[in-house]
Amino acid sequence: MQVQKSFKGQTDFGTLYLVPTPIGNLQDMTFRAVEVLKAVDFICAEDTRNTGLLLKHFDISTRQISFHEHNAYEKIPDLVDLLRSGKSLAQVSDAGMPSISDPGHDLVKTAIAENISVVALPGASAGITALIASGLVPQPHIFYGFLPRKAGQQKDFFESKKNYPETQIFYESPYRVADTLENMQAVYGDRQLVLVRELTKLYEEYQRGNISEVLSYISGNPLKGECLLIVSGFNSQEEIQDLDKLDLASLVKNLVEQGNKPNQAIKKVAKDFGLSRQEVYNIYHGLAE
Repeated sequence: MQVQKSFKGQTDFGTLYLVPTPIGNLQDMTFRAVEVLKAVDFICAEDTRNTGLLLKHFDISTRQISFHEHNAYEKIPDLVDLLRSGKSLAQVSDAGMPSISDPGHDLVKTAIAENISVVALPGASAGITALIASGLVPQPHIFYGFLPRKAGQQKDFFESKKNYPETQIFYESPYRVADTLENMQAVYGDRQLVLVRELTKLYEEYQRGNISEVLSYISGNPLKGECLLIVSGFNSQEEIQDLDKLDLASLVKNLVEQGNKPNQAIKKVAKDFGLSRQEVYNIYHGLAE
């Protein structure tokens, strides 16, 4: 077990700060983020040119270190050496929260293993920002990031998630959205979907409707800019008629595999689908007729 006291009882090591950056609108940069980027010894940037524009805007002169998926393996030991020598680092991605869709997580794991403090700053996150304005159920939700690119792999992925009750969040390229939605509809059916485009920017847009409606709309309105998809989870009220005993048993099994105790999983499925716990218990254990 390890206990990190971020601001009291510090060692001689430096601190690794995870600093969020705006996802479009520069006014979303926090005062604390600017102060930390000015105070640290180095900034580990996914793209030094892109981050350089941000630093120039806020008059930050801290030196950058290039740190991305193609050089992370060789850079992490050097970055940890800097932290151990007492230097503090800030890690940033091109937009939003670092350590999610970039190599920051590997740096975080290594720093923790070396008993180096890792401090995350709150800030912009595209998935959560879009979710709360989507109109879909915000809790519970699951963030998956980018989907597999190949159609077969996508459909297999969707097959494994189609019975999840949680609202699902995905990132996707505007050039692949239509194909992705067709694959999603083939597996999920015509669920409620929100396509969010150019979040926080001038042309920010929310397209809310069924998958088929969004597909129809984008066929005549080609997409531009960064996109994310938010799709409703399996809904008992809308889809219970199509749900058989094997599906219910599978839902309980999935929850157990995620670490829930069987009784907890049975209780959750019963609540989600308006069924009695005894009924779901019997189905899961093969006792139902």
